[in-house]
Amino acid sequence: MATPEEIKLENKRIRALRILTDLTFQRLCVERMNIVEAREAIHELRRAATNMFPGKGGVFDLVIAPRLDRVIMERFGETTLILN
Repeated sequence: MATPEEIKLENKRIRALRILTDLTFQRLCVERMNIVEAREAIHELRRAATNMFPGKGGVFDLVIAPRLDRVIMERFGETTLILN
């Protein structure tokens, strides 16, 4: 069972990832960038997520990547779900 301190740390990492995800989503929506730069922004976010939560890259691919991919599809007409 996790200690209160471990739970507090986990919650901090979750909030940080949520903020990074929202910022990346905003960047994809409003910044002037090409498809290569957009894909790199998603790769950077995935790297940050897997650094915060080692071994959880699959969760990123299932939960966060589809949300960002919708923006890529709307903006560039391409998909970017190849994240590795």
